[in-house]
Amino acid sequence: MTEAPAEAPVCATVTGEAVAKPFRASIVATTSVASPKPKLVGLLATASAPSRAYAQWTAKACEAVGIEYELREIGKREGEEGTAEQGEVEEAILEANADAGVHGIMVYYPIFGPRQDGYLQQAVSPLKDVEGLNFTWLFSLYHNTRFIDPRKLAHAAQVTSSAPAAASISDQDGSLVKAILPCTPLAIVKTLEHCQVYNVLLPYGSRAYGRTITVINRSEVVGRPLAALLANDGARVFSVDLDGIQEFTKRKAAPEGSTRSSFHPHHIVQSTKLTLEECLALSDVVVSGVPSKAYQIKTEHLKEGVVAINFSESKNFEPTVKDKASIYCPGIGKATIVLLQRNLLRLRDYQDRLAAKP
Repeated sequence: MTEAPAEAPVCATVTGEAVAKPFRASIVATTSVASPKPKLVGLLATASAPSRAYAQWTAKACEAVGIEYELREIGKREGEEGTAEQGEVEEAILEANADAGVHGIMVYYPIFGPRQDGYLQQAVSPLKDVEGLNFTWLFSLYHNTRFIDPRKLAHAAQVTSSAPAAASISDQDGSLVKAILPCTPLAIVKTLEHCQVYNVLLPYGSRAYGRTITVINRSEVVGRPLAALLANDGARVFSVDLDGIQEFTKRKAAPEGSTRSSFHPHHIVQSTKLTLEECLALSDVVVSGVPSKAYQIKTEHLKEGVVAINFSESKNFEPTVKDKASIYCPGIGKATIVLLQRNLLRLRDYQDRLAAKP
């Protein structure tokens, strides 16, 4: 008796375009009736080919959805190309902050290095920060503050007081607005929602409960904020980087009547003795963004049926990943840019709300 042939592995490929499509349609519906059109300014301060290519891609993506885009090149002098001085970049940011015709600002990093670039990220007004990198937005993210009073944005003073915990997860009287999230981590969360990793039957803020997720990358721009977002939504998250592995989990809410600090419940971070292989074996989802062509996750270490998401320009998974994965997403670039555009529309709305108030 001959043996039946083995079944071919079943794996769905999800693209960034598939995730972006419904958001793009919503953006077009908004911009088609907007007057004046929302305006995004890009600030390019280096001769970096990848940064210039990203600026060109941003311009095309904005044109496609009815957003006005202006590229401002800083420090470019006739007959030479190079990096602008830090003072020139900061001045350009402050000018765009003060320009009422500009609704959003994005700066093409890296420019000077982590420390100086981090300072410039804070120079962008939170009311125009489409990338969600200003401290006001990062504080809200790490403290699981999902709705905030837009009046605080005008003074960048969200951190000076803490509202009741209920205000962080719902807008009960319509006076609050949604916090802006960094667009790449947000694109990954929306990819997980698209793949139905998030359980819509659970309450908002707990829909990743029961999921174990490994994130390979703990950068301050993507990996760490992503781990916090996922943990705040209830997932058990292993955050992997060169300096070790950390476990992010959701902090339990304080019992009623507790005297604990009134700051909103947020995630807990602790070290773990688990190896990367052990983390991968436990993980329902693996998200990787290692910027190296030499780095690849061995398929044999992945859990059967895993959801595998790559957000690096390099392919972090082996070609055989579909032999184990149930869903594979090779890139999220188009989802990232469309969520940046959604951030722009929200910020324009917040600016209009503030302008309308006496």
